[in-house]
Amino acid sequence: MRDGEYARKYLSACMEEQSDHYVKNVRTQFYAITVDDLVMPVTVNDSEYGNSYVCSPYSHYITYAKDELRMLQMPMWEALMAQALSMLGWMMKTSRTNQIAFVNNWLLSTNLYHDLTAEQVQRITRFCHTRFPRHLIAFRSVSSKLHPVMYQGLKNAGYLMVPSRYVYLFHPDWPAQGGWRVRNTLKRDRQMLEKSGYRIVSHEEIREGQIERIIDLYNALYLDKYSQQNPQFTYDFIKLGLHKRTLTLIGLEKEGRLDGILGYFQRNGVMTTPLFGYDVTLPKETGLYRMLSSLLVQEAERQGLLLHQSAGVGAFKADRGAVGEVEYTAVWARHLPLYRRGIWTALSVLLEQFGVPLVKKYRL
Repeated sequence: MRDGEYARKYLSACMEEQSDHYVKNVRTQFYAITVDDLVMPVTVNDSEYGNSYVCSPYSHYITYAKDELRMLQMPMWEALMAQALSMLGWMMKTSRTNQIAFVNNWLLSTNLYHDLTAEQVQRITRFCHTRFPRHLIAFRSVSSKLHPVMYQGLKNAGYLMVPSRYVYLFHPDWPAQGGWRVRNTLKRDRQMLEKSGYRIVSHEEIREGQIERIIDLYNALYLDKYSQQNPQFTYDFIKLGLHKRTLTLIGLEKEGRLDGILGYFQRNGVMTTPLFGYDVTLPKETGLYRMLSSLLVQEAERQGLLLHQSAGVGAFKADRGAVGEVEYTAVWARHLPLYRRGIWTALSVLLEQFGVPLVKKYRL
């Protein structure tokens, strides 16, 4: 079974405990399904509007979006957009958008897939429809570039493709096609790391006594700087990653102090980093974000993997050879009444017509 050992370590732990034992702001019913030689988690919710966006469409499209309004630094526009989001949020609650079953949901910012066939998509959909007849059925983190067969299979099965994020993908072979400017930028990042005085700490060197520091580094960046709707990992989540290798951890240390951390996993030739953080109190000139990003690129090069760099900081990533790609939440609602389907059609049109072009234009 593909990824069988990884799935056993991760899923057995999640199913033995309540979901908030590992991700503090997630309350969900956790199941596992198999299709042919694949095993995947399924999360099932009914409302839980305070959940992290990894289990809550409401948090993804409303609460998180409100948190990001402050980045506009335009008070009048922020107030107008907040009102519009509140109205949209009322509509989402009325149509029960959080009554949903997410397939292949690992409770992480990015879900990685094997490219499911159209026939496998149909079987999964039929099973989930039978098992959860009142729930929306959905797949997060769907990309036409990474999952072309699955993407088309989902569309053929009647799934609505709703834009969720604009993400950045990097492959070690692409900078060779991107010209000297990209190669030179990546080289400068590596040189900065080499001259920084920081020591690269391997997974095997990281100690359990550093877990609290790892959580602090992640929280300071993803929760305090960006949004509390990001997954709030617990001590036991990091401990699971450390001892069961559900994440590969790499740190940056100077004078015995851990100042940067990343944790990645891989599937089907793609790697992504749900755990990333650094000491935000240090001067920006220290370059910890650049150095951690360089470490990720070097890991992708070493293993010949495509690096999924998630969303945000688009200009920085594009300057280093990453390519932007719209990521979708695929939603199946054909079995539900019109008042529950309509909001998803509206979201899809709104985001395709206005959201995606805006993000592309400003490389957000």
